[in-house]
Amino acid sequence: MTVRIMVVDDHPMWRDGVARDLTARGFEVVATADAMASATRRAAATRPAVVLMDMELPDGNGAEATAAVLEVSPESRVLILSASAERDDVLDAVKAGATGYLVKSASADELVAAVEATNAGQAVFTPGLAGLVLGEYRRIAAGPDAGPASPTLTDRETDVLRLVAKGLSAKQIATRLSLSHRTVENHVQATLRKLQLANRVELTRYAIERGIE
Repeated sequence: MTVRIMVVDDHPMWRDGVARDLTARGFEVVATADAMASATRRAAATRPAVVLMDMELPDGNGAEATAAVLEVSPESRVLILSASAERDDVLDAVKAGATGYLVKSASADELVAAVEATNAGQAVFTPGLAGLVLGEYRRIAAGPDAGPASPTLTDRETDVLRLVAKGLSAKQIATRLSLSHRTVENHVQATLRKLQLANRVELTRYAIERGIE
């Protein structure tokens, strides 16, 4: 099934170029937008599977736009595509609900792979940014308001969760841990049940919030 995409960026040449490249790769670009307000309206109308979101918009930042888009189209997944790799931008985007964060220096192949992974529910980060996010949430979790104790995971479930949070696929995790693909999936499903979470994106957010890395 063709992945439905919306591209949000206030620079027409960049926005149109990304849309053109993705269309050439077989994606369906159902909408483009140049601001938070237009992105919110068009997301509500088109319900894209993946939204590529810039962090610098004329009427708000990418984190605010992410929250607004997910409010009207909660089934969408937002992948930030920004020139900024600043810590605050990355953290704000994740807190707003973004599934991943890619810097604009990424190649066309990296962008395509990131869109496909985002559509599949995987967390995608430019190398180095995942560690930044995990480290920040570990610091927060270590504070006095870290919250109630988490359900107990086995060592292997924790190993798998750590790699899920880094954006690895089940196949990559299986190779890394010398396990079968089915065993990895079983660990993921067991962890989802224990934590009462719905999918890998929620697993990633859980790991980030608790500094599991």
